[in-house]
Amino acid sequence: MEMVKKISNLKYIFEGIIISIVVTMILLFILSAVMTYTDINENIIKPSVIIITGISILIGSSISSLKIKKRGILNGTIIGFCYLLTIYILSSAISSDFSFNLESIITIIIGMILGALGGILGVNKK
Repeated sequence: MEMVKKISNLKYIFEGIIISIVVTMILLFILSAVMTYTDINENIIKPSVIIITGISILIGSSISSLKIKKRGILNGTIIGFCYLLTIYILSSAISSDFSFNLESIITIIIGMILGALGGILGVNKK
């Protein structure tokens, strides 16, 4: 019975990562459409991507932790880390000038913190 529960929890964590990625893709599509059809300055791209990443992690980790109903901090942190790891792996495969640097490490830490926050919110939501 305990093994079934662990597998179920892993399924919810994986689901949280997928939800985060889908939300990211939707929000990035909206951002690109807005930037295409308006005269918004391109300087907003980097902050917008950071905000979109944070929102996506919060949503994915809170939905996942809402279903798991315990250990929100741990589950959210795992979702934040795995989401960003997935994004970095995809980025390195797509871009030849991709590099892992201090900014990447800070982004991962912030993603893990936001994942933990989303986990806390998900577990405590009634």
